[in-house]
Amino acid sequence: MPARVLTPCWRSRALGRDKRVNVLLPEDYTEEGPRYPVLYLLHGYGAGRDTWLRRTRLLDALRGSRLIVVLPESGRRWLINDHAGLRYEDYVIHDLVPAVDEHFPTLADRSARAIGGFSMGGAAALFLALRHRGLFAAVASYAGAFEAPHRTGDPYAVHRGEPDFVMPTVESHERVWGPPGSATRRRYDPYRLIDAPSTEPPPVFHLDIGMQDHDRMVRMSRTVREALDRRGWQVEYHERRGGHDWEYVEAALPASLEFLSRNLSGTAADGAVPHP
Repeated sequence: MPARVLTPCWRSRALGRDKRVNVLLPEDYTEEGPRYPVLYLLHGYGAGRDTWLRRTRLLDALRGSRLIVVLPESGRRWLINDHAGLRYEDYVIHDLVPAVDEHFPTLADRSARAIGGFSMGGAAALFLALRHRGLFAAVASYAGAFEAPHRTGDPYAVHRGEPDFVMPTVESHERVWGPPGSATRRRYDPYRLIDAPSTEPPPVFHLDIGMQDHDRMVRMSRTVREALDRRGWQVEYHERRGGHDWEYVEAALPASLEFLSRNLSGTAADGAVPHP
């Protein structure tokens, strides 16, 4: 397993306060020799920087990997610049990524940097990677809530009384996204982002969804996959048994980490660029 789990606390200019983050260091970690690739791994709605460690065997899944894994925290706020004025996208892009590259021996290059996440985090990973193509070479999304900018009303109303059900209410959703038609919703519309012209290459994508997830989650995963395919971009897509929960995520982890090992620089011990 990773040699150490550190929890540094760094100042965020974007948020105007200090923010703690978990950083998982690989078992071979040393400040000498080849530098390390980095995966920014985002949690789902209402979770935190420790959730990946408490709810999955992430540490075991990383055994033998050279990845430094960074686990930020936003609770019930999306890692975007939201309608209420919280600048979590700026925090990740302008505060967190530079801090990680400053304090650890990372291979500080797009080719060695990935972003991923579950549900809210899986969608935010895709949004940020498409909005900052010069930063991330790969995206790993587990049950990404890609169409959050399109949501109206409460599509989960019938599930509100279920144990462990965690999806934002209409009020919570609109606090982040604003009302239908808002500038925030337009800014992060996944299909606008996919279709937007750019001189920079797109990242490669690993999309995964559980077949017992909510119907709308399965549908939006397929629709986003189709939109990426139409652009001719590299997409590895998986549908597997599982619901919208951390048990599903744990089952999906090995395939996504193997995908990253094939598509990021620095994952081999000699620092070479891997090839599929």
